[in-house]
Amino acid sequence: MENPLKNLSKLTDFFKSKEISAIGIDIGSSFIKVVQLKKKGGKAILETYGELALGPYADLAVGQMTNLSAEKLAEAIADILKESNITTKNAALSIPFSASLVSMIQLPKLSEGQLDSIIPIEARKYIPVPIGEVSIDWWVVPHPDEYEGADGEPVDIKNQKIDVLIAAIHSETVSKYQDVVNRVQLENIFFEIEMFSTIRSTFGHDMKLVMVLDMGAGTTKLSIVEYGVVKSSHSVGRGSQDITLSLSKSLGVSMEEAEKIKREHGLLEQNGNNQIKETISLSTDYIFSEINRVLLNYERKFSKTIGKVVLTGGGVLLPGFRDKAKEMLKAEIVYGDPFSKVEAPAFLEGLLKEAGPEFAVAIGLALRKLQDV
Repeated sequence: MENPLKNLSKLTDFFKSKEISAIGIDIGSSFIKVVQLKKKGGKAILETYGELALGPYADLAVGQMTNLSAEKLAEAIADILKESNITTKNAALSIPFSASLVSMIQLPKLSEGQLDSIIPIEARKYIPVPIGEVSIDWWVVPHPDEYEGADGEPVDIKNQKIDVLIAAIHSETVSKYQDVVNRVQLENIFFEIEMFSTIRSTFGHDMKLVMVLDMGAGTTKLSIVEYGVVKSSHSVGRGSQDITLSLSKSLGVSMEEAEKIKREHGLLEQNGNNQIKETISLSTDYIFSEINRVLLNYERKFSKTIGKVVLTGGGVLLPGFRDKAKEMLKAEIVYGDPFSKVEAPAFLEGLLKEAGPEFAVAIGLALRKLQDV
């Protein structure tokens, strides 16, 4: 995506500032996205952003999934930082959902010191790899009634049990990304699982039960969120590249041509020739059936209705995807609008709103990093 902030001299005064900036780097399987923000007067100001396809770094077409070495990833990051006119080394990087495990567990109400001791033991029940192979973090989740009582004051709920959110990341992934960071010479680095970055950039004061649907190249990630806290997370093993692959086989065209067809036509009607729509529907129907299964299971288990779905990730920009989601999920469907969390020139408003779902992770990372600088 061409960066419209680049080479615009009239924005020089707007962006020329001594305030400390921060960048969010979203490393996906097919693209890298970067966003640079600065904090001024308590507000986050957009300085620049950009994206770069990773396929060419593995001799593949744009949009195809990759599994690059640390050396190649560092090369790609260095390129996107240069092309996007990034001027700071203060960075936060995303950890892919596939390299992490997030689980909500219930424990007796204990002191923080006691929890520090018991959580690694309890985590063994939920983490399917040896504890020594992962890095673990955890948070006590406030009871819903602790947010605000009937009289508007916080309420102290003395429950016998507490909910604890556990996040585990494969140590191998952290080591690889640390190697990448060292090669690019980034500073004060911060790693975060991508779903938390997305929630930060797409949620406001909405406390009702919401599902975040993040469609990437290889998978579609689902996060059920209440009071801004992840209650449940799931992964569907299909994404936008599966659509491209299906089109390539069905139409007898290259992956590069299939990617162009997918982005141009998507699920829209094609003047009597519905081969493209029907081919794409094979993948999207499966994805939506899995999403519905997750929704129904959660609603039955907790007797709560998920009435809103937030769309993020590049895959949701498929033409006709939102209308299909409305039809299949029977819920309010909205695109994530992470750029609404930052200030930017008014003439970019339409473009940023359109690109928003793709940059949810990168913006969430940059917002988090701004808290540290």
